[in-house]
Amino acid sequence: MPKPMKNLILAFAFLFVALFSGFLGANFALAGLDNATTNQIANNSTQNEINQAGFLTNKNPLKTDNSEPLTAVQVAAMTANSVVEINTEITASFWGQRYTSQAAGSGVIINTDGYIVTNAHVIEGAQKITVRTTDGTDYSAKLIGRDSQSDLAVLKINGGSFTAATLGNSSQLVLGQEIVVIGNPLGKLGGTVTKGIISALDREITIDNQTMNLLQTDAAINGGNSGGGMFNMYGELVGIVNAKSSGIGIEGLGFAIPIDDAKSVINDLIDNGYVTGRAVIGVTLTQVADSGYYYYYPQQQRYEAGIYVYAVNVPNCPLQEGDMLVTLDGTEIKALSDVSDVLKKHSPGDLIKATVKRDGSTKTLSITLRESTPQ
Repeated sequence: MPKPMKNLILAFAFLFVALFSGFLGANFALAGLDNATTNQIANNSTQNEINQAGFLTNKNPLKTDNSEPLTAVQVAAMTANSVVEINTEITASFWGQRYTSQAAGSGVIINTDGYIVTNAHVIEGAQKITVRTTDGTDYSAKLIGRDSQSDLAVLKINGGSFTAATLGNSSQLVLGQEIVVIGNPLGKLGGTVTKGIISALDREITIDNQTMNLLQTDAAINGGNSGGGMFNMYGELVGIVNAKSSGIGIEGLGFAIPIDDAKSVINDLIDNGYVTGRAVIGVTLTQVADSGYYYYYPQQQRYEAGIYVYAVNVPNCPLQEGDMLVTLDGTEIKALSDVSDVLKKHSPGDLIKATVKRDGSTKTLSITLRESTPQ
């Protein structure tokens, strides 16, 4: 074989050996990197489990120790057992026949002894309340207290030690912050987890003639979610879901009661069965939407649109059935929510002025406010 050709073959042979050795070295290096990465992931997973277990045991807000927010998976695992399904039965009689209707909502266990917070409208009129926990166990629930103004109610179940949610601080929330919502949408899908952000912090919304300042979120919320929990990414309860705006073309508008607003109401309901220190006039009011609508009102006569006294509930009240409220404490009254807004600024025992229309004339009356108590 000619010497140049022999030299060329030897050169190719050396090049092949070098390339093959490099390939093997690279693979061994990658294998070493893979093993190191696998070990690191395993170590991180172990550390996450330790951190999560510590958080669950500690039950304290992780806000000052530079801890990282949890993932939605971790928040759901931590909080799901504290959210329950609520089913109610309402029995009514019509024309001598008894009818039973059913409704459903959600609730959050706030005490290991079995105290549960939900919405007042979830259990309104219920003669029977059943709570189902995540393990599928049904419990008969007792109503401890209900407050329509805040749309909050407290129930109690018995049967052992329950998983309670950790209450957070809604005042620490910021716009765009991620949250997790857990509830029972449609009354059939208990334990559903959705994720979203805080879209607004102090949204004024009027629901059933009650004006409330609520948290707004784009997390998916549907009927049955009412009373469920809104959790931050540390697994803390920061809101009680209570409403969804619905209609053609409306999506991503859900609302929750800030937990900071709910705490005092919850404590009052547990301790007293009602919210203490809340001022009322001592009458039942009703709204006439259109002039001439009178069928449901005491005097069979025509009324102009406005807010009327339907019934007087306390003795020595200067108001009378059929009075139309014009102003209260200097505020023009056009809706029932206007009355609620005025009363929120006062305490039982305060003396306020009311202007009413009665028998074709206008009168100014002095009203001593009373404390709202269960009827």
